[in-house]
Amino acid sequence: MSDVATMMAEVMGRLTGPGGDFALVETPGQRAPGFAGAARDLGEVLTASLAYGDRDYIVTATERLSFTEHAARVAALAEALRTEYGVQPGDRIAIDAANSPDWIVSFWATVAVGAIAVGYNAWWAPLEIEYALGHTTPKLVIADAKRAALIGDRARVLTLEEDVPAAVARHQGAELVVHAAESDDPVIILYTSGTSGRPKGAVHSQRNLVSVIEYHRLNNAMSVELAAQWGIKIDPADQRHLLALPLFHIAGLHNLAVARLATGSAVIMHQGAFDVDRVLSLIEKEKVTNWGAVPTMANRIVEHGDVSSYDLSSLTAFALASAPSSPAFKAKLREAFPPARDALVDSYGLTESCTAIAVATPMDLQEAPGSLGRPVTGVRLEIRDADGNALPDGQEGEICVLSPYMMTGYWADEEATAKAIGPDGWMRTGDIGMIDAGRLRLTTRRSDLIIRGGENVYPAEIENALAEFPGVRECIALGAPHPDLGQEVMAVVVFADSPASEQELVDFARERLAYFKVPSRWKITSAPLPRNATGKVIRRAVEESVGLAAAPAAG
Repeated sequence: MSDVATMMAEVMGRLTGPGGDFALVETPGQRAPGFAGAARDLGEVLTASLAYGDRDYIVTATERLSFTEHAARVAALAEALRTEYGVQPGDRIAIDAANSPDWIVSFWATVAVGAIAVGYNAWWAPLEIEYALGHTTPKLVIADAKRAALIGDRARVLTLEEDVPAAVARHQGAELVVHAAESDDPVIILYTSGTSGRPKGAVHSQRNLVSVIEYHRLNNAMSVELAAQWGIKIDPADQRHLLALPLFHIAGLHNLAVARLATGSAVIMHQGAFDVDRVLSLIEKEKVTNWGAVPTMANRIVEHGDVSSYDLSSLTAFALASAPSSPAFKAKLREAFPPARDALVDSYGLTESCTAIAVATPMDLQEAPGSLGRPVTGVRLEIRDADGNALPDGQEGEICVLSPYMMTGYWADEEATAKAIGPDGWMRTGDIGMIDAGRLRLTTRRSDLIIRGGENVYPAEIENALAEFPGVRECIALGAPHPDLGQEVMAVVVFADSPASEQELVDFARERLAYFKVPSRWKITSAPLPRNATGKVIRRAVEESVGLAAAPAAG
């Protein structure tokens, strides 16, 4: 073990051991150990944020919101939700919008009244929205104008452009009153693509979210102590984190908007489609220190070419997440993007996990380029066989996880919850991997999952939609390599008689699926799909027939 690794292990042991500020303790009734010093609930975190006063909390290209201003806006909106809209603890409030400061304000106002926020995917098609409305039955939906038009009169809608600012204005000066929640109370539901064709709502509790906060506070404490070893004094509250990922993802909401309210550091929000020059200009102007990106964003930086015209010296932490990336790609990124040369981090996580399950530090990536690093603090990880038995290092099996960050279950879906979480509290991720010298290697990502630009796409969703097209006998959706997105969606569609055109299928799919799920490559045929003796389609054979190799494993 290197001197740096020894030092890190010593500091971590002191911080998380008995009596440490981040001691992990067993709590009766809880499935996994938790942080002894965690806040009671997010309401407590929200109230405590007032201590950060006039420091920046949310910054966009055109707006700047301090912690004080944010709390005042939250207090006013929460008062409106209680008194005008009759929102009660446990009610659902859906948020369906592109990123904006008031998306975050709406979330915290929902927390304040004790309701359950539901993050809708802002790229959903009308039928997907309709399903979610029936699934989580929100008391009301807070939406931007574009999404409000898709919802129509199917739910009570407050628009972010008009209704939310008006409600805040009517209750300006309201006292910040927060609901006292229980540890296991649901606080948010985020949707993950369903293997069976319907999105599933991962339920995250108060305990899950305050545990994520403690994970980030622990990382900050580690940084402070390690810097002190070199005679350097740092203040984590001075960090400025770029938010360029959707707020309906755990990366954007849980690990940025929520965590930074607790740590007093700023969220620098990029709005609109990802544009390299606009993002780099924002980093330069706002002195961004930390950025978590998906590989598609990183690839566009590589393709952009020379970035030396921008002052990126403030950016000292750069992470990749949400989708696999190869060692070769990471090497290209380090060459093209100076902030990635010494600071690049990779990670592995799921919507269900609330934060990273494993993180590969720059040291990990140097010593073991194909790995996803070690389980993060609080996570217990095992590789198990089909019977649920733990396997030794070096053997491939299903990745199973126990942690205080792991979801409590899927909303209104006991069957799916029971399949995912066993009686022992461990979650079966569905991903296949192995432990190699203490580090996780991912070999197969959730049977047949397609990851397009960081967005998870399950073939079953696409196949179920296309199966409704008149004359379709069978179909299969595949992940095809794409130079920018990582993967794109390809569909092989078998017609019984007269085949439809690609455009007819595209138009049909667009009515039923979010744009990123609509196939961009097609094969239309009358030849039946190859099947094995049990009648299951042989996916590998289909991939070979259309000239596709199987989707590459992470790393």
